[in-house]
Amino acid sequence: MKDTIKQAFETKKIIAHLSPKAKNSLLLGIADNIDKYRQDILSKNSIDVHEAKKNNLQNASIDRLILDDKTINDMIKSIKDIASLQEPVGKILSGWRTKDNLNIQKITIPIGVVAVIYESRPNVTSDVVALCIKSGNVIILKGGKEAKHSNKAIIDIIHKTIKQHNLPKHIATLLENCDKQCTKQLLTFDDYIDMIVPRGGQELIKFVSSNSCIPVVKHDRGLCHTYIHKSADIQMAIDISINAKTRRVEICGAMESLLVDKDIAEKFLPLIQEQMEKREIVLRGCDKTLSIINIDKASKEDFDTEYLCGILSIKIVSDIDEAILHINTHGSQHSDAIVSSDYTDATKFLNEVDSSCVYLNSSTQFTDGAQFGFGAEIGISTNRLHSRGPMGINDLTTYKYIIKSNGATRK
Repeated sequence: MKDTIKQAFETKKIIAHLSPKAKNSLLLGIADNIDKYRQDILSKNSIDVHEAKKNNLQNASIDRLILDDKTINDMIKSIKDIASLQEPVGKILSGWRTKDNLNIQKITIPIGVVAVIYESRPNVTSDVVALCIKSGNVIILKGGKEAKHSNKAIIDIIHKTIKQHNLPKHIATLLENCDKQCTKQLLTFDDYIDMIVPRGGQELIKFVSSNSCIPVVKHDRGLCHTYIHKSADIQMAIDISINAKTRRVEICGAMESLLVDKDIAEKFLPLIQEQMEKREIVLRGCDKTLSIINIDKASKEDFDTEYLCGILSIKIVSDIDEAILHINTHGSQHSDAIVSSDYTDATKFLNEVDSSCVYLNSSTQFTDGAQFGFGAEIGISTNRLHSRGPMGINDLTTYKYIIKSNGATRK
């Protein structure tokens, strides 16, 4: 593995200094070839899906694994959207002149070599490669064994395109050994890799964080909340809650806990119960919730659980302060929302909830690079350093200072 990583590292200067025109041409070529060879991808994906079902993989993981023509079209669109974005490298972030007549500019540069470790979701392969090419970074991919045939089909198409553009294939490298020992070894190559991004379940993220010698950008969990304020429009609150939970229950932006103000609970809870149960969502509530609607009792652990399936915990809170305290105590700093028509309380919530994405009158399922206008995301970070929230091309850059003078010396 070390030789493969080193070969990737040695292409760093090539991708970093590609012109914007060359990078965009490469991206559009990848998009065209994914379209041209889509049947190869779908054929290999069917093998992965068959094996996943045979091995009794969880339904949520199988759902993330499946590719179809719509998914392929979305992959192509993401690559083209990324190509159309403003060039992220070489931007002057700020500039000034000092008293010693130094002209200083702060300019964006690529991070260098980025490694992404991910589970299921073979579309991540093309998204991440596109983001890294656009931002001038080398990308090392380590996918899960459940998607090995799909990932290999996609990277083969990417390598074919890279070769057509007379560039070294190691600017995008897929590690085909998918076992845990391989992951552990990858995390030791701090001489060659600048950043690790784990995308997957809590077990993977904990393993990477505990074993990495390389800086890690991660999200802890997607334990997302929606708080229904006493001033909320009832129909809006129902629509947002339904979308936040049921649009896709298995994604990290799905709502897992619903907080309801005591002053609106008697009116709101029977209505949301009816709509959730129509969609086969299992509801678990606190004691106060159970006094209004007939559902299962929530345990203490329910309010700390990222379900990623059709289960929702419900808690009645006395006011906005209790809602904020609950979210900041039990949440994962991913995505949380308030439904409210009270400007003062809404502003308080937006300012005091300590999450990477905080929403007013919106579904938490919008936490996504494509939805934010980034084309795609390399991951969704709940870190405080280097980035927070969906990470697009600008989050795959760092900066350096360029200092110019006419012979200045320091006294």
